[in-house]
Amino acid sequence: MKTIRDDHALAEDLATEAGERLLRLRARYGFDDPKALKDAGDRESHRFLTESLERLRPSDSVLSEEGDRLDPARLKASRVWIVDPLDGTREFGEAGRADWAVHVALWEDGRLAAGAVALPAQGRTLGTGKPPVLPRHEGTRFRIAVSRTRPPEFVQKLAYLVGADLVPIGSAGAKISAVLTGDVEAYVHAGGQYEWDSAAPAAVALAAGAHASRIDGTPLTYNQADPSLPDILVSLPDLAPTLLAGIRDLRRPV
Repeated sequence: MKTIRDDHALAEDLATEAGERLLRLRARYGFDDPKALKDAGDRESHRFLTESLERLRPSDSVLSEEGDRLDPARLKASRVWIVDPLDGTREFGEAGRADWAVHVALWEDGRLAAGAVALPAQGRTLGTGKPPVLPRHEGTRFRIAVSRTRPPEFVQKLAYLVGADLVPIGSAGAKISAVLTGDVEAYVHAGGQYEWDSAAPAAVALAAGAHASRIDGTPLTYNQADPSLPDILVSLPDLAPTLLAGIRDLRRPV
């Protein structure tokens, strides 16, 4: 089915529109009942994205955090949209926090073909159509984005080993976007995730020329029967060898 918008533009448009809807929802609900706000955000953003893709890309499959994760049809599909309708639900439910996101990615024939990460409360969307220009890192120390609520001991040890500082940031999409915008130089996670947590930001990172892989250096793979994708490394390309070497040292049996 031919449309005016290509897949890059569609991903960016849908992520941006979903984000704008979430901002309006935030304004309407307020923050007196965070659970009700978060539940409504997950539900309404999922509905908007899935209904839009069903209308605009009716032949494609969809894997959403809020949808049917075990749908066997997607495993035979050549095109699968991988979406996280609200990445960083905790942050979305807290007044004043901007480190949450909307993810829309397209997996096609074994690779990430398009993607966009909307950061609605920051007023920007990063996409594969016009990938961001990677910042330059100067100096010896660098910064690694980590969870603001539960930074893993593994990453704390890695930071000490490679001479890095830890920067707490909310959602995975916000963390990876921070690498692309110069707020940090790397993101390392080894505590368990799913495909929708990283597909869109990884697509944008790779399109921009950043390093994105598993923490053992192997490629990220998507549209698997089990959608868990437990670890990830995203960094400026020049820092990847240092980080991978440090990770190998930490994981080496004693």
